Amino acid sequence: MENQFFKNIEKKSGVNMNEIFELANSLQNANFKDEKTVRMIIKRVSKIANKPVSKEIEDKMVESITKDGNKLDMGQISKMMNKK
Repeated sequence: MENQFFKNIEKKSGVNMNEIFELANSLQNANFKDEKTVRMIIKRVSKIANKPVSKEIEDKMVESITKDGNKLDMGQISKMMNKK
């Protein structure tokens, strides 16, 4: 049942659920105050979502995330990614 649920999500979104789970696991202990780590995460999410992020948007996201590494505002990040 659970497996079919994830297969349906993969089919509709085109996103591999294994990649999502691997990303989620890597985020658990990530240092969001480290610029290099944050850039890697942004690039990985961009690749998984098949949504390119310009250098300008990446820089803004990195600045926003590293400024307060204890709090990751996914809503703000989503807004930044949707701007082109």
